[in-house]
This record gives sequence, structure tokens and C-alpha cells, in this order.
Amino acid sequence: MRRVLITGANGQLGSELRELSFSYEDTFFFADKSTLDITDKDAVQSFVYENNIDAIVNCAAYTAVDRAESEPELADKINRLAVKNLAQIAKEKGATLVHISTDYVFDGKNYRPYIEDDDTNPNGVYGVSKLGGENEMCSVNPKNSVIIRTSWVYSSYGQNFVKTIVRLAKERDSLGVVYDQIGTPTYAADLARVILDILPRIKNESVEIYNYSNEGVLSWYDFAKEIVKMSKLGCAILPLESVEYPTPARRPHYSLLNKAKIKKDFDIEIPYWKDSLSKCLAKMGEKR
Repeated sequence: MRRVLITGANGQLGSELRELSFSYEDTFFFADKSTLDITDKDAVQSFVYENNIDAIVNCAAYTAVDRAESEPELADKINRLAVKNLAQIAKEKGATLVHISTDYVFDGKNYRPYIEDDDTNPNGVYGVSKLGGENEMCSVNPKNSVIIRTSWVYSSYGQNFVKTIVRLAKERDSLGVVYDQIGTPTYAADLARVILDILPRIKNESVEIYNYSNEGVLSWYDFAKEIVKMSKLGCAILPLESVEYPTPARRPHYSLLNKAKIKKDFDIEIPYWKDSLSKCLAKMGEKR
């Protein structure tokens, strides 16, 4: 039985892990920024040793992609330096570290789904800070530890694209959504289950990187259309080009992730995105 620390416990993924934790025999410790500041190495080190932590799942992150452009120091502190702290502590303690990263480490110029070894080239501050965290963790190299890159995360918890579309579709007759950014959404509940299932099976000398999202390929426009359709809302979804919806941070136009490695190494099946969306909307009480 492991003693597992979950950071970022009140976020989307952390909340899903908390809900699922009752189905597992491990002892879980849930911490958010108000109870454990992961940028404070001494505080984290004390917590890990005092509670004899065997595994850390780092869900904490600075995720405000656009705001990061004007807060690079804060993004770097949380997404890079804090990960270095966790990696060093995990290595000293002999604990497993599972760190969650992002498709934003890529520039979105690929012509096929990204594999873990593809060259990284983030477009903005957020992606740079997340890649910095990956690099710090790989440099420290705690044994039995992994990085999981994911994309377009949503949940019945927190704020996300699914909740925003449902809310706006109830308020408006039409919505414009970009159609030229391609990827795959990730239902946080699916990712949470994978993390808890593979945790006892992570055995490696060097940090391994894995991709995880739901199966399928779509644009944000397609995603919004399906959300409205499943919710039986009368709002029309209109296609926009990215240039018609300018943002401070440039998004990758293509960030489809190849999941073959995680499926092979851990013998897992990944749900299709529409099936997972249906489950999430039903949980939210929005499935009609």
C-alpha cells in the first residue's frame, strides 16, 4: 500500500483523483496551494518525510495560458522551479513522481500525431514554462517516475471549455468557435484512472514521457458542436479562423498526440472522446 501525495488537489484532475481514490487501497494526501506551496522546497520536503510519502502526482500548474504572457516569472516558478523541487525530493526519498505536462510544448506544425520523442518548440510563455519543468525533471532523473503530456482537459469540476460552451449556449443564439486548431480533448476522469492504475507499475531507471488524451481527432468547433448537440441546446455554433479570435498567446494549430507508447507499456485502452464527453455531460446533469 502506497502513501500518495496529490498536488493541485482542487483542480480538475486533482478533484477527479480525489473522487476515484476511494476505489483504491492506497493512502492519499490531497494538497492545494493553500495547504502546501510546491514552490517552497523545505515545506514540501517536510511534508513528504513527515508523512512517509511513496509517490507524488503533481497536478499543480500555472495554466492561465494568456495571462502567462504577462506573468512569465510566476509561470516559471510554478511550472519549472516547483517541478525541480518535487523531482529532487522524490529522488532523495526514493518516491515515484508522476508529473502532468501539456501539448503546448509543441509548436503545432506537425503533419502527424506527435510522439514523445518529437522535437519540442513551444509558442508562448506557458509552453516554455511547462517544457522547462519537463527538462528539470529529466535532468534530476528520479527513478520510477514519468511525465504525462495531455491536451484539452475538461471535467465536471472546475472551469473548462465544456462548461463554458454549455453556459454560453444557454445564453446566446449563436457562438463562434475556431475550427483550425486540431487535437483531442481529455476527460480528466479518464486520465485520473489511468494514473492510479499505472502508478504501481511504473518501473524505470530514467524518466519516461508519455502522451495521453482520449481517442479521436477534432477541432474546437467540432467539440463545441457535439457539446451543444448532446445537451440539446438551440445555440448555433459558427466556425471561426484563429485570426478572427486573437489571443495574447498563440495556440498550436495541430497538437494531436500519439498514445501508442502508453497503451503498449501499460496495456490500457483509451475511451473515444464522444463517449467520455457523454459521461461528463451526464454527470453535470446536462445530457439530454
